[in-house]
Amino acid sequence: MKDGVIVINKGEGITSQGVVTRVKRLFSVKKAGHTGTLDPMATGVLPVMLGKASRASDFLMESKKHYIATMRLGIETDTEDITGTVLSECEKIPSEDEVLLAAGRMVGEIMQIPPMYSAIKVGGKKLMDLARDGKTVEREPRKITVYSLSAEKISDSEYRLDIECSKGTYIRTVCADIGRALGCGAAMSSLMRAESAGFCIENAYTLDELEKMSESDRWSLVIPTDRLFDKYEELTLDAFFARLARHGLEIYLKKIKKSYPVGTILRMCDSDGFFALGEVREYADGLAVKPIRWFGEV
Repeated sequence: MKDGVIVINKGEGITSQGVVTRVKRLFSVKKAGHTGTLDPMATGVLPVMLGKASRASDFLMESKKHYIATMRLGIETDTEDITGTVLSECEKIPSEDEVLLAAGRMVGEIMQIPPMYSAIKVGGKKLMDLARDGKTVEREPRKITVYSLSAEKISDSEYRLDIECSKGTYIRTVCADIGRALGCGAAMSSLMRAESAGFCIENAYTLDELEKMSESDRWSLVIPTDRLFDKYEELTLDAFFARLARHGLEIYLKKIKKSYPVGTILRMCDSDGFFALGEVREYADGLAVKPIRWFGEV
């Protein structure tokens, strides 16, 4: 097997792409990718997809994330975390009740303005590149969802945040927004991703741990690609219909005596196993399932 997902526990100080580069070397694969960038200062879950599993990235990135962060009150920086240039400081720190109330108001569907120090592109240029050139541009607010947020006081000026949120949420911006609401400013001082794409920190491995293993032991930890789609129902086709599907043709449900609503995603399999994700759509001759993402040999 040269495909699948290895769940990395990313260390501090390395970029997400740096992790991918090391993983490619460790597993001797030419193609690999991750499911969502973690900043160099951040640690925690970074699923790395090997080989054909990289085709699943957009499906995995849709899932919710779980983060543990530390928020420092009384400081504002240009990056919204403590690695940036300090813009202002405030000695008057709000009470614990005020902080907990402000944090609680972040839960739900909210509009978030992405930070200048991010990889989002405006006019074909990354915001972070513009920021490094000393430029600031207008950013469109984006709708995100904070499913839950709890805050625990560590000291007068620091709080531990436990956050579950949708993709595209910037935790440092959550911290900065809480600080702005309190009038004292805030910056993120640490970040650990505890869960992403359904993978938890308890089942993640550091690069150093993988380095010490034999090649066979490393591969034994790789999660097979089809396991990523366990939530989708399996549709096993006989040789005739599988051959049609592998040629990119739609398979009419009435011909295989199946019934699914429009929009249903299915794991398409044959005697050799999983080979594609298919989606049920309406065609001129009725409902049919057609491959939308390939994972096996055509």
